Amino acid sequence: MRRLLVAASVASSLALTGCGVVYTSPQVSEGTFNGAKVRVVPLTAETVLAANQTPYQPSSLPAVFGQTAGGGSGLRGAGALPDPAVEPEVRPALMETRIPPAVQAMPYQIGIGDVLVLATPAAANSVEELTGLLAAQNRRQGYVVQDDGAISIPDVGRIYLAGETLAVANEMVFQALVENQIDPAFSLEVAEFNSQRVSIGGAVAKPTVLPIDLRPLYLNEALASAGGVTANDIDYVSVRLFRDGSLYQIPLEELYSSKELQQIRLVDGDSIFIDTEFDLGRAQAYFEEQIRLSEAQRTARRDAIQELNYEMELRRGSLDEARENFDARMRYDAVDRDYVYMTGELKTQRRFPLPFDQRAVLADAVFEEGGIPTINGDLAEIYVIRGEADARDFSSITAWQLNAKNAASLLLATRFELRPNDIIFVAEQPITSWNRVISQMGPGVFNSTINSIAQ
Repeated sequence: MRRLLVAASVASSLALTGCGVVYTSPQVSEGTFNGAKVRVVPLTAETVLAANQTPYQPSSLPAVFGQTAGGGSGLRGAGALPDPAVEPEVRPALMETRIPPAVQAMPYQIGIGDVLVLATPAAANSVEELTGLLAAQNRRQGYVVQDDGAISIPDVGRIYLAGETLAVANEMVFQALVENQIDPAFSLEVAEFNSQRVSIGGAVAKPTVLPIDLRPLYLNEALASAGGVTANDIDYVSVRLFRDGSLYQIPLEELYSSKELQQIRLVDGDSIFIDTEFDLGRAQAYFEEQIRLSEAQRTARRDAIQELNYEMELRRGSLDEARENFDARMRYDAVDRDYVYMTGELKTQRRFPLPFDQRAVLADAVFEEGGIPTINGDLAEIYVIRGEADARDFSSITAWQLNAKNAASLLLATRFELRPNDIIFVAEQPITSWNRVISQMGPGVFNSTINSIAQ
C-alpha cells in the first residue's frame, strides 16, 4: 500500500511538472506561437550564406577617430621670392684689374698639423760614423704639431713651436735637450706641410688645395698645379683671389702677358677661383642679394613651421577632446548602438554591442564571455533568432540552429554574421532540466509524501 502511495505522489509531482506548475524550460520549436510563425533552419555552409545576405551596414565611429592633427592648412612659407634687383653680367664687358697688395717675404712659420722630423745620431760604431748624414738617417722620429702648437718629445716634454721659424725652433729644441741632459746633436726639418694651404677652383682641370712649404708659392705655379685653365675663350676669363675679406680680380689674358702678375705670392688662406663672369662688382652684388633672399626665405619658413606646429597642437587638442567626449557618451549609454541579446545557458545574460565599422559573427558574441558552459548548455541547440528584415512583417521568425555536438561545426559560428536585435539562445541539457525540476520540487514535496505514508 505504501509503495502505491509513493508512486502516486511521484506521479502527481511529474504531472505538476508537465502542467508547468513546477518548472518551465525555455525552448525553440517550429510552429505558430502568439501569432508568429517560427521556423527552425539548421546551419550549414549554404544556409550561412543565405543568412548573411540580410542587408546590414555597421555603424561608423565619428569622423574624429579617422582624422590626424596634420590635416591643417599646411606650411605657408614666405611665398614667392621677389625678383633680384641686381642681375649678373651676361655679356662681355671691360674687366677691371684689381691686384692684391704685395706680401712681404718671410721665412716659413711652423703651424698646427705640420709634421716635424727630429734626426739624432744612433749608437754608433766605426762604420756607422762615417758621415754625419748616415748617423742622422739611423734615428728619425716624426712629431706632429698638436692643436696647442706643441710637439711632445719623450724624456724632454712639450715644446711649443707653432708660429716659430725653423731657425728659432732649432734653438728651442737644442735648449730643451740641454736642459734635460740629452746629447743635443740633432737636425730638425719639416716632413709634411699641413698648416698653410691655398685652394684653387673654378674653370681649372683639377680643383685642388695646395700646401705652402719652405719655398714661396706663386700664382702661376698654383694654376699649373691645378692643371691649367680649361676655358675656351680666355678673353672673358678672370682670375679672382679672395684674401682676408677682400676680393681681387685679374683678367686671364693680362695675367698671361705679365710676368709680374704671374709672380704674385700667395699666402695661407688665399682662395683662387677661375671665373668666366665679367663684372666683379655686379657679380658680388648679385650673390650678396641671393644670400639675403635665401636668409629671408629660411626665416619665413622657420616662422611658418612654428605657426604650423602651434596650429597642429590646437588641432590635436580638439581631436582628443572630441574623442574623450565620445568615450564619455559611450560610458553613459548615450550613443545609438546596435545590439545582439544573449540568453539561455550562457555564463552571462546580457546584450552584446555590435562593433563599429565592421561585422561581428556568432563566435564573437558567444566567446566574448568565455563560451558556453557545457555542463548546463546543450551544444546541439544553439540558436540565432531573427525577425524578418522587412519591418512590415512582424509575424515571421527564423531560428538558425547550430548543432555543435561535433566541435568542427563551430567553424560555422565564425562565418555566421550577426544582425541588430538578433537573439542568441542556448538551450539547456535534458539532465539540467530534470535537476531543476527536482530542486524546485524541493524536500517539501517528498517530506509531505513520506509523512502521509507514515501515517
